[in-house]
Amino acid sequence: RNLAVLLITHDLGVVAEVADRVAVMYTGRIVEASPVEELFARPKHPYTEGLLLSVPKLTTAEAKKVERLTTIEGTVPKPTQLPPGCHFAPRCSHRMPRCTAEDIPLYKLENDTEVRCVLYDLAAAVAAEHREERIAQ
Repeated sequence: RNLAVLLITHDLGVVAEVADRVAVMYTGRIVEASPVEELFARPKHPYTEGLLLSVPKLTTAEAKKVERLTTIEGTVPKPTQLPPGCHFAPRCSHRMPRCTAEDIPLYKLENDTEVRCVLYDLAAAVAAEHREERIAQ
């Protein structure tokens, strides 16, 4: 069937059960969109990684073991005080100067995935590699 449902939730378990495709948003912007299996297996955006690491995991072997959940450092900015560039940059462990210097587009990747993160800007990566090669010569 051709059916679309917009489900807005913080419950990743529900997303895993009912969605075929998922878009993760941070401060009202899509930061990653992909098939649900791809997102849960190989998250690309640092915010998505943080979300998935913060989900409690309970297996039979760990049933009696208590672990602290992983948290994402910092706080979500107020809508009236959004930082320039990537809104997640102040909280991101992969932050680099470019993250706050420009508006970051959604980069199209394989497996029908899109991500708003300069880590996946192939053109910039190739240019940097060529720059390194020229410097080394």
